[in-house]
Amino acid sequence: MHSEDIIHPEAAGTLDGLFRERVHRSGDDVAYQYHDGEGWREVTWNTVNGQVQAWQRALAGEDLQPGDRVALLLPNSVDWVVAEQAALGLGLVVVPLYTDDRPDNVAYILEDAAAHLIVIGNRRLWKRFGPALRGVGCLRRILLLDDEDANPADPGDPRVRPVPEWLASGKGEIRLHRSDGDELATIVYTSGTTGRPKGVMLSHRNILSNAHSALLCFDVYPDDQSLSFLPLSHTFERTAGYYVPMMAGSRVAYCRSIAQLAEDMQQIRPTKMIVVPRIFERIHARIRQQLERQSALARMLFDLTVAVGWRRFERRMGRAGWRPSQWLWPLLDRLVAGKIRQRLGGRIRILVSGGAALSPEIARVFIGMGLDIVQGYGMTETSPVVSGNPVDDNIPSSVGVPLPGVEVRIGEGDELLVRSPGVMLGYWNNHAATAEIIEPDGWLHTGDCARIENRHIFITGRIKDILVMSNGEKVPPADMEAAILMHPLFEQCLVLGEGRSYLSALVVLDGEQWFRHAQELGVDPMDRDALQSKPVERHLCRLITGQLGNFPGYARIRRVCATLEPWTVDNGLMTPTMKVKRQQVMRHHAADIERLYTG
Repeated sequence: MHSEDIIHPEAAGTLDGLFRERVHRSGDDVAYQYHDGEGWREVTWNTVNGQVQAWQRALAGEDLQPGDRVALLLPNSVDWVVAEQAALGLGLVVVPLYTDDRPDNVAYILEDAAAHLIVIGNRRLWKRFGPALRGVGCLRRILLLDDEDANPADPGDPRVRPVPEWLASGKGEIRLHRSDGDELATIVYTSGTTGRPKGVMLSHRNILSNAHSALLCFDVYPDDQSLSFLPLSHTFERTAGYYVPMMAGSRVAYCRSIAQLAEDMQQIRPTKMIVVPRIFERIHARIRQQLERQSALARMLFDLTVAVGWRRFERRMGRAGWRPSQWLWPLLDRLVAGKIRQRLGGRIRILVSGGAALSPEIARVFIGMGLDIVQGYGMTETSPVVSGNPVDDNIPSSVGVPLPGVEVRIGEGDELLVRSPGVMLGYWNNHAATAEIIEPDGWLHTGDCARIENRHIFITGRIKDILVMSNGEKVPPADMEAAILMHPLFEQCLVLGEGRSYLSALVVLDGEQWFRHAQELGVDPMDRDALQSKPVERHLCRLITGQLGNFPGYARIRRVCATLEPWTVDNGLMTPTMKVKRQQVMRHHAADIERLYTG
């Protein structure tokens, strides 16, 4: 039996109040784990609290007033929590930044938010972002967590101080700001796929209400263990992977890096995780690659395990009856499913997927392996979770049912509208954009098309992301792109065809997979011109056609342009939350697109 120790939002009052209440209740319990290069270390709530107070004494000497903005440019770490809680406790407003964002974008956010102080995680980040920060006049203090070579980019900049030295000189008196729950707690800049990012203003109550609603739907216990790897600058991880565990009293370990995620999962053995579909896609692709090198019997066993496991899941959901094939499950679990679960540490109780649509096919594979994957839906503007699939009423093709206290309805053009205590205060310094997305009666326009069946929400597309071909046919590019990306050869994809007579695609290929396909086609994998040859294009079209078997006849890709150069944040073609910037990619590949529609 699990015990619960959930802190109610009213008892917390504010996000910093939530932290102090957790320290009061669980001071000697382990709060966080991190890897120091030699092994995993643990810190208790009392230890974290001591660090928070040291930061607050130093912050007290920076002439900051309640409501002033401070920015965090840090990887996930205990330092992230300490810096944020110290700032919140003094009534400061936190602006989280992505460590893989473009320097010019970070400079824009700092200027737009008029941030007075920024905490930077390490020398590598300082080297990358330092030059862009020189011209940000509103910054009065730049803190570097590393104390070695603290100011390499601009030794004469008096704003820069290493954190250890800064903390040692902190003699200020701590005067906690008794915030009202409705006060502004954070400004989160959404990484829009078009134009400059907008600052989403979230109050303490916005986030606390959302975290508590999530706990009413999904059980989290003090003995739960999570592994945090999605950036805390993303509201999904911040609410579900930081505040929810704090509210429930469970511990969090910080992953060393995405490259070490598999190893960290083996060592930490989490019971719950917040994930994005891309993680499942990569694991699925690796499994399929390994199966290709194994016997036909191994592939048959895998497919049989998925089929039987899925049937067990459907029966548990009350949507299917018992079949004799389920007698095989103990054997299939030992030979196949159990080994897959061991790759994730062997203790996973629940995996919450969000941030993008999870392919039903991939969900079927992992659920078939005995993993409880629940897909949710939300957006930064709703703090962020709107809905989630209950573990006992899970329809993987849906994004679940609304959280308690969240209202949803279908508006004009099948748009999903949301109203809840988690809906943002508005966009920072952008009243026009706020009025455009939030109605006077509180309903927020999500921009997503949806339908609702038996309380479950099904996202059917984006209001603006519909391609209208010259023959009048309407095509949802995101659905087609998701289907194409199920093939391991394709790493990124953009479907084109607005105002055209046929559809085409820009694709980024996986380098390792391309090497194998090139050998089969008899072309030099190192020859970039070979990617544009007719035999290669025909081969890619055949593969894509195979992925689009469930789409209508007019939704067929007739031409393909392939590249090995990925679309990244650095080259301006991806947002920090890994969404493709469609217009920028189209401009970048303008010559290629013209070639696809000529001749």
